[in-house]
Amino acid sequence: MTNLNANWNYPSNISVGAGRINDLASACNSLGIKAPLLITDPILASLPIVVNALKACNNAGLRCGLFSNIQGNPTGQNVDDGVFAYKTGHHDGVIAFGGGSAIDAAKAVALMIGQNRPLWDFEDIGDNWTRVNQEGIAPIIAVPTTAGTGSEVGRASVITDAQQHVKRIIFHPKMLPQIVILDPELTIGLPANITAATGMDALSHNLEAFCSPLYHPMAEGIAIEGMRLVKVYLPRAVADGKDLEARTQMLVASSMGATAFQKGLGGMHAIAHSLGALYGAHHGLLNAILMPYVLNANRPKIESRIERLSRYLDLKDSSFDGFLNWVLEMRESLNIPHTLSSIDIDETQAILVGQMSEVDASAHGNPIPFNALQYSEIFTAAVHGSL
Repeated sequence: MTNLNANWNYPSNISVGAGRINDLASACNSLGIKAPLLITDPILASLPIVVNALKACNNAGLRCGLFSNIQGNPTGQNVDDGVFAYKTGHHDGVIAFGGGSAIDAAKAVALMIGQNRPLWDFEDIGDNWTRVNQEGIAPIIAVPTTAGTGSEVGRASVITDAQQHVKRIIFHPKMLPQIVILDPELTIGLPANITAATGMDALSHNLEAFCSPLYHPMAEGIAIEGMRLVKVYLPRAVADGKDLEARTQMLVASSMGATAFQKGLGGMHAIAHSLGALYGAHHGLLNAILMPYVLNANRPKIESRIERLSRYLDLKDSSFDGFLNWVLEMRESLNIPHTLSSIDIDETQAILVGQMSEVDASAHGNPIPFNALQYSEIFTAAVHGSL
């Protein structure tokens, strides 16, 4: 087996391997952080992996605090509360610890520490990011405990505007964590269903980046290998949660997906963001369910590209239909539902979903510029399972 212990410097300083969480205190020291605020979700906050991390930091002479008032789809209020905790606790850096929601919230907190404008002024539209006071961004260390979003190597956060019932992407290049720790031992306790949903999220990131018509060959190359890792290792990670090789490779595939999607995302995420804001459903599960329906809708523009991908993945049938069948078989083997109705989402708000999806930032990278009606039709197909 390949030695799965390494230090990388792309796109951040990344420590990979079992037990690398022990590097957390030294990572803080290397960034000059003396009083970090560890931001995580309320479930992880009481678990040994967080308790032990806090204890290790404090034993190393750091004054480490904890903030965990974060929802599954973090809101602007969660970010405001985190900023308040950071300032009242006199902290000087952020440890983003957990799944995508916790890391997204933590990065947004780090951004907002030194800003005078409201959070939504930094939504990823036009040159809004230039409004940021860069010197006011707190240093960030990211420690993912799921293998899906790749938020640990992302320059943005997805935050729900609860008043408008819409997810907004907050962006600035310096939101990219300076240090990332990928320790597979932190993901061992992840249930099989969450392992499957987050793993399919990693697949969706790599796949949509690969299919995006925007020009970025480096990102495209990363996406292709990221999908191969998911194909090989996600079934293993779901079947045996203690398989450290599979857990490590899925953490890597997740980071690769988020690195690759600077090339663009697409319709899966456009609809998933809309549904997450309206229904609060799990983001990775939404992408997993939506995947074949969006693929099918994009077929006229991506068929030859998918055939090339199928050959790289060494699928028995390298046609578009062969790839689609592989996705369907993979989902079934992982117990991913086939329809949105299976998770209690009906077509009542189909028109609104279409309208929201059309203007979602991710829609810009879709191979076909679908309008609101077309997004509504894709959504409805996913509700009923019509391929």
